[in-house]
Amino acid sequence: MTLSAGPAGASANWADSGFTGLAAENVRLRAESARRHLVDLATGVLAAQLGFSVADAAAHLEALAQATGIPPVDLAADVVNSVAAPGDPPVAPGPVQPLQARQQRRTAAAAETTDSVSDAARTLLEGALGPLGADSLWLWRLTGAGCLSLAGHAGVGAAEAAAWRWISPAVPEPFRSALVGSDPLWLENGPAAGCPTPGARADAARALLPLRRQGETVGLALVGWPGPTLLDPAVRSAVADLMGMAVRVLDLPDSEQPAVPVLVDLLDALTRPAALLRTSDTTGAVAVEHVNAAAVAALGGALSAHDRHLSRAFPLTHQELTSLVRRARHGRRPQRAARLPAIGRTEPGEAPAPLLDVRVLPAGNERTLLLWNTASDSGLAAERAVSRLQSVATFQDSLTGGETVWSEQAYAMFGMERGDAPVPLLALRGRIHQGDDAALTELLRALMESRTGAQSVLRIVRSDGSVRHIRVAAEPLLEGETVTGFVGVYQDESAIHRTELVLSATFDSLTAVRDQAALRHRLALQLQQAIVPEVPDLQELPGGLVVAARYRPAAEEYQVGGDWYDVLPLPGGKVLVTVGDIAGHGIDSVTDMVALRNAQRALAFTGRPPGQVLGWLNEVALRTGEGTTATAVCAMYDPDAGDFVWSSAGHLPLLLLRDGRARLLETPPDVLLGAVPSSTYHERRIVLRPMDTLLLYTDGLIERRHDGLDLGLARLVAAVEELAAGGSLGLLIDGLIGLDMGDTDDDTCIVAVGVR
Repeated sequence: MTLSAGPAGASANWADSGFTGLAAENVRLRAESARRHLVDLATGVLAAQLGFSVADAAAHLEALAQATGIPPVDLAADVVNSVAAPGDPPVAPGPVQPLQARQQRRTAAAAETTDSVSDAARTLLEGALGPLGADSLWLWRLTGAGCLSLAGHAGVGAAEAAAWRWISPAVPEPFRSALVGSDPLWLENGPAAGCPTPGARADAARALLPLRRQGETVGLALVGWPGPTLLDPAVRSAVADLMGMAVRVLDLPDSEQPAVPVLVDLLDALTRPAALLRTSDTTGAVAVEHVNAAAVAALGGALSAHDRHLSRAFPLTHQELTSLVRRARHGRRPQRAARLPAIGRTEPGEAPAPLLDVRVLPAGNERTLLLWNTASDSGLAAERAVSRLQSVATFQDSLTGGETVWSEQAYAMFGMERGDAPVPLLALRGRIHQGDDAALTELLRALMESRTGAQSVLRIVRSDGSVRHIRVAAEPLLEGETVTGFVGVYQDESAIHRTELVLSATFDSLTAVRDQAALRHRLALQLQQAIVPEVPDLQELPGGLVVAARYRPAAEEYQVGGDWYDVLPLPGGKVLVTVGDIAGHGIDSVTDMVALRNAQRALAFTGRPPGQVLGWLNEVALRTGEGTTATAVCAMYDPDAGDFVWSSAGHLPLLLLRDGRARLLETPPDVLLGAVPSSTYHERRIVLRPMDTLLLYTDGLIERRHDGLDLGLARLVAAVEELAAGGSLGLLIDGLIGLDMGDTDDDTCIVAVGVR
């Protein structure tokens, strides 16, 4: 992603709003997935009960919702609740039961669309069990060996979960009673003495319910309450109903178990946002292993499995955080940052909160702890303010009394102990670098003779041989015309001086790198333009075939790309027509493009069909480049038969313009070049008629940053039909390039093949 320059904060605001929009869309899609899942279940029920087709059942459900005024998702919950799935208990009657059952069914449907059993458990606890007073949920899966394996949990600590990860076949009470008896076990005052069971307190209420599917026990659920609780019939019925529905979440993937549960519990006990990070030893990538509740709130929601990479969890701060993590791991010391850019998935119009008072602490070889605040800590802010003044010290010399007074910071600057006698300004010559004698003399002359304030930077040589660059700013103390002393400030500028040296060296290095990059770019651009001219001439080929091609280089000057095309008459009268796109940009991509283009030319001269040519070219890509991958279309036209035969390696579909109507041709779903050895590439065939036109193109023509390819292809079909009235191949593809349908600044190739 490239952010253009603009007013201060414009790029950051664009990134904030873009990320916020994506996060909101992710939440919306998850909710829509749960809604659709429940509606699909209800549609299936209606189709089975009424003998309707699925489409008619869906229409009937929608009509019922409109007639009753009940939202479709609530009506779907009622329909599904009206029939108990195998193993589900019946819904008990009662004055509030329909609404409660509806909410339970919606919660169960939402749980079934989550990514893991623990995500499902959290959904069940927050959406249905929590309102009943419960504070924890455990879900075990019964293994073939008779063990209970913890598949997911919610509302419990990581260390406690690790302790109950496995329960042996000789299950203790009260687990045995629940499994053997196959009936729920309600412990309103906790289990009997000597029967260890997970829970907040020994006397806290618990419910153990066997999870049954088609009459067979497949697992066990434990619902916990924070203390002794009267579990009346309504609560028992609601819990039993919910667990009867929840048995299906056991089919979800097992939840990942934290490697360091004690650290996870420690973070969960903190009231400030915190995360456990893990760095891969092989790739160096940093992933988020766990976030506590305060971090979930700060980030705007829980992280999904796809958000675990640091760059996705913290899109605006991951570079700074990665640097802090690297320094913390290598130096084995905590790292700090006062403020990092905004984070969080907020509602539209809200400003994401920055990370304040950031701390990164090493926690072993692979892990680090990330702590931050969402509001400034006054104590830490005051500490930072004081640290900013540690490079400044005051001094006062008395020429009449012979006394010199330093502030505490001056001793560290001079490498002296706090009890040592401070050095007067007039005696400073023995402490400075000999090359600064003239500067000190000029400073003292201004103070003593001109009686004016002055300043100078002096190199102080400390007793250990190290040198500090100290700025001395002083004013004379006067009695009439007599100088009685000096008062002033020492400021340690050593860090500034070192920075200037480093910047100077860096500037020289960057200048050399820039010159080398410019040379590489010119070479790549010249090579690319030599192979793929920007405006090739119209070509007339055997069999009445007319070919027009255009190449548009990338809009960004540095993005020299790997797109290519080729139109080549072959021995025997056939014509090779091809387009391709190497992954990446730069001189490596251009050289890989040249290698594949030339190899394809040579292979086409064998006279073999396009599918075999692409198969050979795939082996070339696998053996000649370092991870080179590319998409391509290889086609051959037979003028005698009018046959146009093509194969595709993961490329966009060809477009046929016939009788003023454009349509996309079905493309074989084969893999791109350089991905898998010994790949087979299938062929498609079409007989071209007079006045037909075929378009081959690369993705730079239609690809947009925030749209799917389907929208881009639809725009292309509409644009071709609109531009087809011109009648000229050259005008057609010039018009397509001029429309700027793509916005990725990528290079673009278009080949138009027409039959006269």
